[in-house]
Amino acid sequence: MPKRTLPRIATVAAGDRPFALRVRWADGGESMIDVSGFIESFHVFTPLRADPERFAAVRVGEYGTHVAWSEDIDMAASTLWRLAQEQSGATMSADAFRHWRERQAYTLDSAAKALGISRRMVAYYDQGAKPVPRTVALAAKALEFGLGASALWDVA
Repeated sequence: MPKRTLPRIATVAAGDRPFALRVRWADGGESMIDVSGFIESFHVFTPLRADPERFAAVRVGEYGTHVAWSEDIDMAASTLWRLAQEQSGATMSADAFRHWRERQAYTLDSAAKALGISRRMVAYYDQGAKPVPRTVALAAKALEFGLGASALWDVA
């Protein structure tokens, strides 16, 4: 098995939009990452929601393995890398998702049922209004290669 290299962060700064981070990776790449979903969903980030200046005070953590706002508030580089991939369409672009759905002859409703998600989310992914999460992209690939929907959700 090949050795997996974990993403490392060289620099980080608050982006132009609310709850966005501009990350320069140790390998030289750059990403603008919307972390609003995490900031709005998890209790640990409550202080950042209330104080934009505190959010802007983001810094790179030790060894580039995370970003931090304080000793108690941080986010892993691997989480940011995954979000960057999803938001850039590297996981599965909206066009690729729509073409997958069309190749499978899925309506919005039947795709939602097959993937175990809401019809609204399928429409968002189809239109590019939201990035396709890795889990959904993997489920779509499994369905495309003949693994039935029931097999995706059967847990042994």
